[in-house]
Amino acid sequence: MTAVRPEVAAAAYPNAGADTAPRTIVIIGAGQAGGWAAQTLRSEGFAGRLVLIGDEMHPPHERPPLSKAVLSGAALPETARLMKSEAFEALGLEWRAGAQVRRIDRTVKEVLLTDGEALAYDKLILCTGGRARRLALPGADQVPLHTLRTIEDALALAPLLGPGRSVVVVGGGWIGLEVAATARQQGAEVVVVETQSRLCERTVPAEISEHLLALHRAQGTRVLLGAGVLGFAQAADGRPEVLLADGVALRCDAIVIGIGLVPNDELAREAGLECEGGVVVDAQCRTSDPDILAAGDVAVAPNPWAGRRLRLESWQNAQEQGIAAARSALGHMVDYQPLPWFWSDQYGMNLQIYGIPTAAHRVVRRGDAADGSFVLFYLAGDVVQAAIGPNAARDLRFARRLIEQRKPVDAERLADMGTPMSKI
Repeated sequence: MTAVRPEVAAAAYPNAGADTAPRTIVIIGAGQAGGWAAQTLRSEGFAGRLVLIGDEMHPPHERPPLSKAVLSGAALPETARLMKSEAFEALGLEWRAGAQVRRIDRTVKEVLLTDGEALAYDKLILCTGGRARRLALPGADQVPLHTLRTIEDALALAPLLGPGRSVVVVGGGWIGLEVAATARQQGAEVVVVETQSRLCERTVPAEISEHLLALHRAQGTRVLLGAGVLGFAQAADGRPEVLLADGVALRCDAIVIGIGLVPNDELAREAGLECEGGVVVDAQCRTSDPDILAAGDVAVAPNPWAGRRLRLESWQNAQEQGIAAARSALGHMVDYQPLPWFWSDQYGMNLQIYGIPTAAHRVVRRGDAADGSFVLFYLAGDVVQAAIGPNAARDLRFARRLIEQRKPVDAERLADMGTPMSKI
């Protein structure tokens, strides 16, 4: 637990004294959303008491590097931090590292910690994120099952990924594929087990699933689609096994479970806040209690691009919604309804998605999959609604503009590689 003197914040933010009334803002969750919320509160002039509570011992950090550079050993965990130690110290906040929140008492506006401390708040920002989904199958308590969500997860898994090692990844979604790619690049033998008929089935169209499948198989990864998992066991040699529905037992050195995220909305539910697969917020990041806001992986917000409420699990959303929640807590006008943007790096391939592609859209292709770089545009009438593609960052930047401008386009020109995107 670290408490920084208020005069440190005053010195760092000399123009932050406009509001002289005593105020306290508490942030629960010290990941990317919580870290950006804290930075933004100070940069926007909040000079009151600021408390940041994190159940991890690490200062605010980004999670994408954990499945790539940190997992491979190419970077130390410290490189994932949002800010340098001096900048974090200069925020002048009270840092509760490794702290657990027992409950939120909305009646008296207090956050109660498991160690007995009670923290009063005027505004509360929930950035509690999520946790890796587990598998409750026979044998799950008999063998080590790795997940990848925290720095500790990455450090525990990294030594098991070298040459001569074998890894089974259960789950062919984004985190599973990123771990599989890193493990393969480290020299391990890798098997990906996916229960669905294709990779990333819930988030990308079939053509992108096929592209991902070809990419991983070309790197020597064995990918099993439509493969049911019955449970886990310990083999005679002491190594773990994944037991498949077809009777096959996959013996390995490490089992990684990558089957998605469970939002940490229990505190909000117990406090009586509206929840629906996460904490429901409006475009101002406010929950059903106007003095409590939420941001990041735990927040479910209205999204006009999807036409429904959406919980966005992305680096972009964690940062931008954390900023929006902080500004909203200070009474600024906020209308946070972002165009969804997601990216993944695997084997040097960068895949990006803007918007929400659906089966109802008309698809226009630009480029050739054989070249490793192409874009699929998803149109409603003549208006681009979404775009997705590997190794096409420049074209996708223009695609984002087309989506946001909502202007009609000529599909033939869109598909013509001879027509620069800048001219469309």
